[in-house]
Amino acid sequence: MSSENRFFKLKIARPRNIRNDVLSGLTVALALVPEAVAFSFVAHVDPTIGLYAAFMMGLITAIFGGRPGMISGATGAVAVIFAPLVVEQTQRVGLAGATQYLFAAVILMGLIQILFGVLKFGKFIRMVPHPVMLGFVNGLAIIIFKAQFSQFYVGVGENAKLLATTPLLIMIGMIILTMLICHILPKFTKAVPATLSAIIIVSILAYILDVTGIHTSRTVLDFVKDIDPSKTTIEASLPSFALPEVPFSWETFKLIVPFSILAAAVGLIESLLTLALVDELTETRGRGNRESMAQGLANFVNGFFGGMGGCAMIGQSMINIRGGGRGRSSGIAAALFLLTFILWTAPYVEKIPLAALVGVMFMVVIATFEWSSFRILGDIPKSDAIIIALVSIITFIENLAIAVLVGVITSALVFAWKKSRKIYVTISSEKPGSKVYLLDGCLFFGSVASFKNLFDYHNDPENIVIDFAQSRVYDHSGLEAINNVSEKYASLGKKLHLYNLSPECASLIDKGKNIIEVSVIDNLDWHHLADDSLD
Repeated sequence: MSSENRFFKLKIARPRNIRNDVLSGLTVALALVPEAVAFSFVAHVDPTIGLYAAFMMGLITAIFGGRPGMISGATGAVAVIFAPLVVEQTQRVGLAGATQYLFAAVILMGLIQILFGVLKFGKFIRMVPHPVMLGFVNGLAIIIFKAQFSQFYVGVGENAKLLATTPLLIMIGMIILTMLICHILPKFTKAVPATLSAIIIVSILAYILDVTGIHTSRTVLDFVKDIDPSKTTIEASLPSFALPEVPFSWETFKLIVPFSILAAAVGLIESLLTLALVDELTETRGRGNRESMAQGLANFVNGFFGGMGGCAMIGQSMINIRGGGRGRSSGIAAALFLLTFILWTAPYVEKIPLAALVGVMFMVVIATFEWSSFRILGDIPKSDAIIIALVSIITFIENLAIAVLVGVITSALVFAWKKSRKIYVTISSEKPGSKVYLLDGCLFFGSVASFKNLFDYHNDPENIVIDFAQSRVYDHSGLEAINNVSEKYASLGKKLHLYNLSPECASLIDKGKNIIEVSVIDNLDWHHLADDSLD
């Protein structure tokens, strides 16, 4: 993601103190409420499950995480992974049973992330190329966008029916109004969160329309009743500990493990990328492995206390940084304020029109999608443009984790292909009976074929020197290629010598001395070369 283009202007230099942290935390908490509820719909669960997740993720990662100032909570990236599990199990065992499988999957997700951090794999996020990340966020935005259209239907599954014409048009109008408020209000004031303001205004409008007898779009409680007809209200209280009520069997493990692995991977990718972005904006450095373990701990606890899990939130982290939140107290304050809202505002949350939440999610989609990827398509290599499109498409068709994996592998293969075609030599004859090949390029598995074709075995003189001043040997395939060239020269009674090896290359060749038989020289002493045999 391009922090230079999209996020850099959000940086505001403010002193790091408790006051700024608390005030920024309050702003973040106000914005977390509607997003947590909206992401609950993406996952097809009760809104309190999303709110609990936002509270626990925010609190635990703020205390134990590796990046002060970063905000975690319930996210669309994780919600879209678990949604198929919830839908599938709801049809089999009902919503109450499905949420228990969700909690078990979240616990396993947390354990996987903790293991990732313990093994110090956080550094591997640096291996994700920028085109892959552009495709990742674009695919995520598309998935969240697609998930919103289920709100235009009454009921769930095969029994879902499109809203009647009048309610549908009213709902579309409210969605547009919500988006306009979110877009326009920040241009006049940033004293109150635009998201919260939009939801309040649209909710008041819905109430007025109801009073006047006009049937408006559905509310949060209507959606909850669709997925669980026994619900008559949204009950909110402190999260309580409970073991997931699922069979502790191999069958259960096989059922949840694919979702847990994918959610763990996607959550860590988004969290570590957010960490890198906050590092850049604050000119400080977070600890990726510690953050991975904190994310895992937060998700592990989520599963036992009725949360849907989550990860770091790019948007909320930017709100916090912009508001002056720099320390751990900003994340802690946000979580505690959110808990207060959960306990005291549940009766109001259930009356929020679905149109307002869909509008909020559409704004999240717009903010998430990397629109700059269209602008730069003509300025970047075609291979990078293809990778962006490939990752976006696979994210939409399959899932985020597989898309990133395919993108990384494709990028590596493209890199190897490009490097394999760029290996050259400059030839010189320093003395009669000798010849120097000045190698230029990377010697690795992809370039060995080109490397072997650089030499004139039959016409070369007795002593041949390969000068590595502008080249490096990277792998076992490179060693084998050198040995193959050496053997060809030896069969013709000629001697191959390696010159100007870097310390790393010399060490690699020394370790492979049982594989490769060649003379390594420190200087071009031609008299020595003429008399010496291969080492």
